[in-house]
Amino acid sequence: MKKLIVLSAIFIASMSAASAQELGIRFGDVLGNDVAIDGIFSLGEFSRLHADVSFGNDVGIEVLYDFLYRPLGDVQGLDWYVGAGPSLYLGDPVWLGVSGEVGLEYHFDFPLALGLDWRPTFWIIDDTDFNGSSFGFNARYVFGK
Repeated sequence: MKKLIVLSAIFIASMSAASAQELGIRFGDVLGNDVAIDGIFSLGEFSRLHADVSFGNDVGIEVLYDFLYRPLGDVQGLDWYVGAGPSLYLGDPVWLGVSGEVGLEYHFDFPLALGLDWRPTFWIIDDTDFNGSSFGFNARYVFGK
């Protein structure tokens, strides 16, 4: 529990220092846990970092680079994204892998973004494995809106 509190505090502090544009929560299968602190950091018009710290049974950390982030059709506020990045599960044993991400989100006229995503993960360390059952729901506060 102490490890969880320290890691969550470090994650929140780093998001504050990096001027997170969106901060919220993610529900669903998040590296074997049920809930995560979810943050978005814009890197340009069509790219961003999508970071999570999950907790429950153990602690999981994901930092995904969304290299495609585009509007979907003519619907104002509806976007889709595709990305990939490292995943770390701090349990017994420790797992290290690469996750992909495909998602859809809607930004309201007020400071709220809701999204659904799928994050398949290919685990490399402690054992080679593939998990394709990670689906999640995101609710984030949008700063500066």
